[in-house]
Amino acid sequence: MANLPAVTDADFSTSVLGADKPVLVDFWAEWCGPCRQIAPILEEIANEHGEKLSIVKMNVDENPQVPAQYRVTGIPTMAVFSGGEMVKTIVGAKPKAALLNDLSDVIGA
Repeated sequence: MANLPAVTDADFSTSVLGADKPVLVDFWAEWCGPCRQIAPILEEIANEHGEKLSIVKMNVDENPQVPAQYRVTGIPTMAVFSGGEMVKTIVGAKPKAALLNDLSDVIGA
């Protein structure tokens, strides 16, 4: 589906909560059309702003624990974690400019 790294319930705490820079987690599922729509946009953002923000994907069908813990009820949901805490949630597919605007406080754009 995408070239972004995947995280699982098992490695979430080390990969995301323990990261040394902000991490955007894209909660998605294979059957979700809007999720597939934003995947290339997230890849572009990862390529352009990777030094300030890591972007990873979590399949909600294969990993139900973390989405339930953070009350992810609809997808696509993108959550930004920094310092072990969820600091921002973005719900729904958006154009790249809107996503960059939502992330401006994280990436300094």
